[in-house]
Amino acid sequence: MSEMRLAINDVSVEFAGLRALDHVSLSVLTGEAIGLIGPNGSGKTTLINAITGQVKLAGGTITAGETVLSGLSPRQIALAGVSRSFQIVRLFNTMTVLENVEAAALAKGASRAIAAERAKSLLSEFSLMAKADELGESLSYGDKRRVEIARALAAEPRFLLLDEPAAGMNDAETETLLHTLSELPKKRGLGLLIIDHDMGLIMRLCHRLHVLATGRTIAEGDAAHVRSHPAVIEAYLGKGAVHA
Repeated sequence: MSEMRLAINDVSVEFAGLRALDHVSLSVLTGEAIGLIGPNGSGKTTLINAITGQVKLAGGTITAGETVLSGLSPRQIALAGVSRSFQIVRLFNTMTVLENVEAAALAKGASRAIAAERAKSLLSEFSLMAKADELGESLSYGDKRRVEIARALAAEPRFLLLDEPAAGMNDAETETLLHTLSELPKKRGLGLLIIDHDMGLIMRLCHRLHVLATGRTIAEGDAAHVRSHPAVIEAYLGKGAVHA
């Protein structure tokens, strides 16, 4: 599968005249994991919303390969190969776990047989087959998170954007998630952009980090560079920065 780039170029977003993102640029290649970090209110979720068409741009462009995503609807962007999870889990609560995952494959145009096969494979990969017939609303928070990621993967994206996937998970669940996510970029040929406040997870998972504060980029680079950057220490990590 050929390499592809998700490119965010000089992107700005405004809400009621206030800049939530101010000329932010970054890129994600298929095969790599990028961590998007920063304090609360720094614009991380807004950037994912901008990429996936949930908010309009005040400036800049977003492309996936040769496809211009800027101005497309969320559905068109998903069909172009960009899938996401949400900060607040959004499962179909009255559908089974299997049906939740099948739905994403069907929306991408897969037949019922292929959707079912793909969903079962993903549930097995995420150790969720035992819960295949349970309703979404009955799951634990950690399991809901994993189902949401499996559902995003059922659309076979080239880019997967995860908004705090480890939130609400215990240490064992987070470790399992780390192992699963670390294999995705190479195994599936996708680019992974992940927001999380668990610095241990981010530092071990990601090839590069991009740091936002008040809607602007304050640092980017590998983990060693970012965690020692004075602006990052001041704005986010604090003096007791993780040295994992």
